[in-house]
Amino acid sequence: MSDGLTSTIPSRLREVMTLDPCALALEFEGAWSTWGELAAAADAVDAALRGRGLGVGSPVGLMLRNRPVALGTLVGLLRAGACVVTVNPLLGAERLRADLPGLGLPLLLGAPDDLALVPAAELPATARGALRALGGPIEVADPARPPVGVVAPGVAVRMLTSGTTGPPKRIDLRYEMLELVMRGAKHYETGTGSDVRLRTGVVIVNAPLVHVSGVFRVVQAVLDGRRIALLERFTVDGWTAAVREHRPKTVSLVPTALRMVLDADVDDDVFTSIRSVVSGTAPLDPDLAEAFTARYRVPVLTSYGATEFGGGVAGWNLADHEQFAATKRGSVGRAHAGCSLRVVDPDDGHDLGLDAVGLLEVRAAQLGTDDWVRTTDLARLDADGFLWIVGRADQTILRGGYKVQPEVVRAALERVPGVAEAAVVGVSDERLGAVPVAAVERRPGAVLDEAAVLAVAGAHLARYEVPVSVTVVDALPRTASGKADLAAVRALVIAGRSAS
Repeated sequence: MSDGLTSTIPSRLREVMTLDPCALALEFEGAWSTWGELAAAADAVDAALRGRGLGVGSPVGLMLRNRPVALGTLVGLLRAGACVVTVNPLLGAERLRADLPGLGLPLLLGAPDDLALVPAAELPATARGALRALGGPIEVADPARPPVGVVAPGVAVRMLTSGTTGPPKRIDLRYEMLELVMRGAKHYETGTGSDVRLRTGVVIVNAPLVHVSGVFRVVQAVLDGRRIALLERFTVDGWTAAVREHRPKTVSLVPTALRMVLDADVDDDVFTSIRSVVSGTAPLDPDLAEAFTARYRVPVLTSYGATEFGGGVAGWNLADHEQFAATKRGSVGRAHAGCSLRVVDPDDGHDLGLDAVGLLEVRAAQLGTDDWVRTTDLARLDADGFLWIVGRADQTILRGGYKVQPEVVRAALERVPGVAEAAVVGVSDERLGAVPVAAVERRPGAVLDEAAVLAVAGAHLARYEVPVSVTVVDALPRTASGKADLAAVRALVIAGRSAS
């Protein structure tokens, strides 16, 4: 297969997988698979593509769960230079049946029970390949009619975003972009060379493979020749068992998982090997980060990025943390190599300079352009290059002429004893235009009511920032990446207000 790619990712994946086929590569639920078995899974992908006449750039749907066969297929598609179109089977039959027919996929791969969520008759031009076991053959069923011959040259992953605030959408991540993001991630590492070899460390992957953070950690680990311990989903017990078994130096925990570990008061011995915890994908309360570090004596290194950039564009490393942790509290760190940051006026786009709040713009080398890309994040930068994210412009609630930032309200709600996490959204109001409402997740065993929550949180808020209602729940609805699903939170709160 002639790849026509300038990226080295496909060739490096192939090289790594053939270094020592008998060496251990992937652990899942106590069972190990070898690099040879990963290579066999990639060979099965090659055979399935050849059988359909598909080559480099062909979009292939992959129903991703955190299981070995899905991981092996993901790596195999990238080794082949295909375009991986991520599909989340956890969205359920109804949403998949609305989404998949419009993608024009010549081939859809997934576990048999996931493929069954969408009847073949609804995808008449899409061949379906059943994934049964890592390294086993892919059983491909022919479609009812010939597929449309579309290609996405140079696109590595057509990533389904988490859909935090609305319907998920897909963003193209190019091979060259992923390669540059991997280089930027060396910001967090010391002593890691670029030579092709198998390494002794184990990377614990607890992020969903359907999310950019899961894809990033898997691809980075394989490119570096590191073994992977794959968790089907994050649980405190499962994660701590994996850490004790594999003794990693660095782990990745989203803020929700960080809070779960702290609340569980896990034993200190879990952290004896860990030098740092990297946390991203959602805003991290500095109180939580500091409480975690005080409890376990491990620094929490915040990172900032977005699917559109293929991952991180800024973050903390250990050297910065040692020097600046106390004076740059709440910052998400400094720009990665190859990335530039600036804060602009949302109306006319002029650069606001240092210590002013405005819209964040990013110029990232991995995008292959010198253009500044505007985000919806409100931010400020200081003279040392440290970045603070203070809210989202697209989530600002305009209440009777006053601007309410949901992140400010959320932080106040999470000061309330018994509140594990909060989510704040705006809803329409006939008199004021919009008003803030909230849902809070109670800690196990906590007794909470709306009045008590508002009494504590209100002491830290302006009157116009105080939510008009607070719904107490046992668990907030979440996206695949573990962030609060704000669209679902809004629906939940509106339904509760209507019922009352």
